[in-house]
Amino acid sequence: MTAQADRRPLSGVTELTALARAGALGPDPADSRVSVAFTTRQGARHVSRDQVYRNTVISVRIGDAVGSCAVEPDDADDAAVTDCVGETVADLLAHPDTAIRTAVLDAYLMHAHPHHLAAARHVVIGAGDSLAKSMTRASAVVDLLDAAPGQRVLVVGVVNSLLHHLRARGLEYVPCDLKGGRTEWDEPIVTDALAAVADCDLVLASGMTVGNGSFEPLLRATTAADRPLVVFAQTASAIVPWFLGSGVTAVSAEPYPFFWLHGGPTTLHHYRVPGRAR
Repeated sequence: MTAQADRRPLSGVTELTALARAGALGPDPADSRVSVAFTTRQGARHVSRDQVYRNTVISVRIGDAVGSCAVEPDDADDAAVTDCVGETVADLLAHPDTAIRTAVLDAYLMHAHPHHLAAARHVVIGAGDSLAKSMTRASAVVDLLDAAPGQRVLVVGVVNSLLHHLRARGLEYVPCDLKGGRTEWDEPIVTDALAAVADCDLVLASGMTVGNGSFEPLLRATTAADRPLVVFAQTASAIVPWFLGSGVTAVSAEPYPFFWLHGGPTTLHHYRVPGRAR
């Protein structure tokens, strides 16, 4: 990844997409094509947990990289996804479907700037069952917050394993998710992240905010309130690191295949703003 210090701060994903379409971030997008496109649908209930998760992810392959964007379970258009095969990055970055544009930009940037060369640290999540891997991954993500006991964290995109580790470290939190509902501990989940930013000390957000269009408003709100923003990204794992120093302080990037897809070792790629404590 090109050092962000060499460029002015990015305003949002729209600007980043325009730079990619102009060929400013990698190979000529008119000469780069999608070779594989697919949809992953998954349901999970970890042993000892009460809640059932459903995940639907659109993915495309460009060269050696797979980029992804999670969507709501009923929102994936399988025909539109498979129609991406053979199309150029330049054309697909103008696709009307935000999820497809996100997956393509993610794959293109990951192909041009591989995580294994760009990330500051690589964290291996060892083999294990779904709950063990979820808990290990969550612990590594929470490490990036550099939070002190008693501080309040706004969690945008509720993952109960993350909440478990925040509780274990003496951190307060405000769970937020567009779907609402309640956490594993029967806590109410708020739906308006922007309204909660000012009342929290730090923000921990899912990369799904990129795919659903809420990332840029959240970025503006955290920047205006001077709140650190850490992102855990399966969706847009290669997109969010471009915002380090533009409002994002750290990223846990987790490209496909994700920890929940198999029981073997998987890797998180951690990025931090240069000079920020480990």
